[in-house]
Amino acid sequence: MKILFLGDVMGRAGRRAVSERLKKLREEWRLDFVVVNAENATSGAGLTAAHAKAILEAGADVITLGDHAFDQREMLTFCEQEKRIIRPLNFAKGAPGSGARIFKDARGRQILVTQVLGNVFMKRAFDDPFSAVDQVLRANPLGGNAQAILVDVHCEATSEKMALGRWCDGRASVVVGTHTHVPTGDAMILGKGTAYLTDAGMCGDYNSVIGMEAEEPMRRFVTGMVKGRFTPANGEATLSGLYVETDDRTGLATRVEMVRIGGRLQDARP
Repeated sequence: MKILFLGDVMGRAGRRAVSERLKKLREEWRLDFVVVNAENATSGAGLTAAHAKAILEAGADVITLGDHAFDQREMLTFCEQEKRIIRPLNFAKGAPGSGARIFKDARGRQILVTQVLGNVFMKRAFDDPFSAVDQVLRANPLGGNAQAILVDVHCEATSEKMALGRWCDGRASVVVGTHTHVPTGDAMILGKGTAYLTDAGMCGDYNSVIGMEAEEPMRRFVTGMVKGRFTPANGEATLSGLYVETDDRTGLATRVEMVRIGGRLQDARP
């Protein structure tokens, strides 16, 4: 199975890059399944129903969220209606929507998509991500009812992402990090066969401070004072993510490549 994961879509620039490029990539790379993290797609904070629909129409099969999952209040109800949206597995027991679900590609192969939030350096303590994802993986053994499994680990700390990657090694096809908006260079296949990347980066304008116009973040760092709101940068965006090929029999990864297309980062693609 050929899988593409795209990192955090950041504001209008990120949405524009996905809308303009994703369908062409699906055709050129003959992709079987595409997962897009879009928790920052609406003004850099959350996701509206309209923007979710646009990303799905652009070629995403599934959208994952994150700690900003419900910053846009309409997502509280929309994620119940639109089953292709996955919120964090360990967000809260009473949270709407689902943190894990099995989908099918065009050939009928089943892929499980799930997401967990980290605890280290996050603004609030979430339920234990290790036990949360363990429960899902035990109930859905790789190569059984799921030909592939993708785990989005939405964490601040690189060490926590790495630990979760190894916790899932051999039990998931792909473990890919999101949240920091900064792409890492450590794409690899772990010892037991899971494709791994600490952070996929963002689909957004990198002439910025993690996707925001630089003036206000810099003012806060330099002076410690708040003057205005953060505003998403709106220059040419880079599509950042991870490309993975898996074996249909075992579900394990056979190839992994970082993806960087357009914008200011040096291109990297399969």
